[in-house]
This record gives sequence, C-alpha cells and structure tokens, in this order.
Amino acid sequence: MKFTYKNLLFSLVPALGLALVVPDFSARALPPVMARKAAQVETITILQTADMHGQLLPHPEMFIENGKFVFKQRGGLANVQTIFKRTKAENPGGTVIVDGGDLIQGSAVAALSEGKAIGPVISAMDYDLLVPGNWEVIYGGQNMRNILASYRKPLVCANMYDEATGKSLYPPYLVKEMKGIKLGFIGYNDPDVPTRQNSAFSKGMVFKQVEENLAALVKELKEKQKVDILFLVTHLGISKQVYLADQPELKGVDFVLGNDTHERIRQPLKRKYAQVVEPGAFASFVGRLDLDVKDGKIVAQRYELIDVDPKKYPADPAVLKVVQAQMAPYRPQTERVLGYTSVPLYRYLVVENPMDDMITDALRWKTGADIAISNGFRFSPPIVPDASGKAPITSGDLWNMLPVNENVKTAKATGRQLRDWMENELHNVFAAQPLERFGGWVIRFSGMTMTFNANAPKGQRVQAITVGGQPLNLAKVYTLAACRRSGEPDHVLCRMPNSLDPKVLDYTVHDVLEEYLKAKGTVAPKVDGRAVALDLKAPVVTQVASIGYLFR
Repeated sequence: MKFTYKNLLFSLVPALGLALVVPDFSARALPPVMARKAAQVETITILQTADMHGQLLPHPEMFIENGKFVFKQRGGLANVQTIFKRTKAENPGGTVIVDGGDLIQGSAVAALSEGKAIGPVISAMDYDLLVPGNWEVIYGGQNMRNILASYRKPLVCANMYDEATGKSLYPPYLVKEMKGIKLGFIGYNDPDVPTRQNSAFSKGMVFKQVEENLAALVKELKEKQKVDILFLVTHLGISKQVYLADQPELKGVDFVLGNDTHERIRQPLKRKYAQVVEPGAFASFVGRLDLDVKDGKIVAQRYELIDVDPKKYPADPAVLKVVQAQMAPYRPQTERVLGYTSVPLYRYLVVENPMDDMITDALRWKTGADIAISNGFRFSPPIVPDASGKAPITSGDLWNMLPVNENVKTAKATGRQLRDWMENELHNVFAAQPLERFGGWVIRFSGMTMTFNANAPKGQRVQAITVGGQPLNLAKVYTLAACRRSGEPDHVLCRMPNSLDPKVLDYTVHDVLEEYLKAKGTVAPKVDGRAVALDLKAPVVTQVASIGYLFR
C-alpha cells in the first residue's frame, strides 16, 4: 500500500477501537467560494453602462408589467457609483467597469455646457475604460477630444481617425490582467456617424467600417497578446451587434458589450460565435456579468441587469457633490416651467410615441404646414404626472427631447416623394439585413396617417397614407415642416432629398414648443394610431423580437 497520512489514519484507528468519520475534501463538498479556490477558479466581474445621454440625476423610467406601462424612479450617476463601489468591494482586484458611449449629449446640462459638465462627473467615477458613441461628435471634433480627455480614463476605439493625419484618435484596444487572467477589450463606434448625425459635427474625422481591422485585431489579441477572454465594446445598435456575433470574424471573441439601441437585455443573447448584451439607457441600469475562469477558460457565468433604484443604491456623496456643482449654473434656466402634461410623455415605442406626437403637433400648429415631421429619436426619460394629475414640462425637458435646438425649416414635396421617402425610412428601421438598418425608430409626423407592413420587402411596406384625412395624392404638392440639420444641403428635409422651395425660418423648435405650451397650458397627447404596423403586435418596443428577446 502506498504510504499516505490518510492510510496511516485508517490503520491506526481500528487498533484504538475508534470510529473514524473522514470528511470529503473534494471541491464539490466545499462552499462555493472555497470550491472555486480549490479548483483554482477566479471570478471576473464586468459592469457596463450605456447611452446615458447626459442624465445625471434620478428620473422616471418606464417598465412594462403585465402588459401595462408603469413608471418608477431610477438612475442617477452618483447612485451608479454606489453600485460600482459595492461591486468592487465584493470582488476586489477582479472588477472592470465599462461605458459604451453617448454620454455627453441628451440633457440640458450637457447641451448648455457643450458636454463639458459631464467630464468632471465621469472623472470622479470608477470607470476603467470608455468607448465614444455616435452622439459624442455633437459639439465638434476638437470639443469631443477635449471632453473625453477630461474623463482621465482610458478611451478605446478602433475605427475613428483624424482626417488630416490619418492617425487613429484612440487606441484600438485595452488589455488588462486581473487575478492572473488576461482580458482584452476592442472598441468600435458606428461607422455611419457622419450620416446619422449632422455631417458638420464630425468634420475632420473619418469613421471606417468594423470589418476593415476586426479580424486582424482579434488575431493580434488572441495570438500575440495571449488574451484569455476577449470583449468587443461596440456602439453599433442591437441588430448589427447580433449580426456581428454570428460572423466568423468573431471567432475568439467571448462577449459583445453592445450599446446604442437602449435595449434592456436581461440574459445574454447567445449567438454562433459570441454572446451579446446591452444595458438599457439613461443610467437607469447597470449590466453585471460575472465570469468564473479556470486555466484561462470561462467555466461558469452569471448575468444581471441591475435596476438603479435610488432607494436601494443611495447616491455616493463624493460624486453627488460633483454632479450638483456641474448642474448649479444651469438650474435657473432648466427648471423654468413652460406648461404641464396630464398624461405620461415617453419615447420608447418603435412606431409612435406621445412625446413626439406633441412635438410634431406643435410644429404643424405653428407653421400651418400640411405635415410636420421629426426624427425617430430614442433619448429623453419620461415625464410622468404625480398625485396631482399633472407634471410640469420645463425648459430642461425640451433639451431632453431635442438636444439640438435647430431652426425650423419648411419645404414642399409631392405625394410620390413622400411615399418613396417613407419607404426608405421604414427600410432603415425594419430591413431584413441588419447591416442595412440605420439609426433611430420610425420617423414621427403630424397631419398624416400611415399603415405599413414592417416585414414586407423593401419598397413595398407602405400600405396606405392619408394627409388631412384624405388619401395621399401622388401628384399633389404638400407643405412640410421639420428641424433644419446643420450642414445638410438646402433641398434635404429630415433626410428627405429633393424637396421644393426650402426655407429656414427665424425661430427654433424650442421656441415653437415653448409658445405651444404657453398657449395650451396643459397638454394630453396620446398614441392615436397615426402610424400603425399591421404585421407587428402593438406596442412595438424592439427591432429584434424575432430572436426571442423581450424588452421589459
């Protein structure tokens, strides 16, 4: 018999007339934490935020429960910091905190400070790396660089370049070693930024396609850098991110930490080569991914989309102090009450929202146009009446709804142009091929109704359009009103080309809404069926329900 201390015990105990109970020293019998250590398993935690759009304080957030919309107080960057600190305390030396972009646009304090107020807040938080989003360009290239530098945190992006020098604006990736495990993070922004946003915003920058260097970077990190776990941090939108996770270029990538579409993914979407997550918007949620790793391989994982409930996660005092200091200069302007709403105003539905119905109704009321139109924006937290039955609409709320206060522009177009334009806009949202989908939700409008089939072929989606209660006349010329987009050709109106008789008016869309609210006092816009998808179950809250994901 081979000598061991265990065998010695078994030989001595009977001689002494004793009974021996030998404990099971296998890893399976140990408590989970001890078992992982016995098996040399280490835990890595990834925390992710996305699309915060300048929302610094707690605010109403919309949920769907039992088929109904409910609103709860969520968010606040100081509250998010509390989650960061608690998680780092749970897993010291093993926590990485990531943001996926669209930080410096989307609120009054962001707009009025041209993004500068956001820098000190992010600098005070525990982020390990950040990726620029499509809206980071809004204040111009140099402002973007200055603001992002003020974070004093690593920035990664593999497809943004300086036009003059051809050099990359940011390192393409970041490698971190934690608990003996090598982690790699490759960043990408949306290559369509110069088209999605006003082209003037990104002047001097070049955005290249993801596939130009993705395979080479994956190979470099896996083969040369010997990275154990590889993440893509992408600001591309859920459709493109799911598509990407099915492409062979992602072999070797473990997770796509997605951003842009504000989707609330509560369990990773497992695709052919990688898993995809996206953690909502407005600092209302933090995605938490825990990975148990042994010998450089993931052996178990857990994911949670954490609701940032201020009651559960009180504000971190240090970050709250910075937030309040940055907001203080703008409060007299942003807290000015312009009117009231007696119904919730929100902007979460793909096809039609009451917030945009109010905006386009106001534009048509002011201009007298046949049709008023607005982009299918996704930002702005809800505005929800309290126990009094009303909620104030402030100047700050206008900046949430419309962070770029452009002048109003009018033009004319034939019915045929309108129909063809709507076909193009519907294709941008519902294209069968994800790479053909293009930012935002269905265009918003007033004075017009439209029924369509979202899943029909390109050019065959529109089923019926009426203007002023009458069927669309393809030969008739209609008047339209929208926001001017800086840098666009005169003939383009809200991405519709070749409009007739374009005129930029001497007042802004904020001026219109302020005048409208003053005249109305209290508004009550509701989804009224001006846009209806005949082949989708209402309310439509995501582009990717077909893969089994449910927005909640």
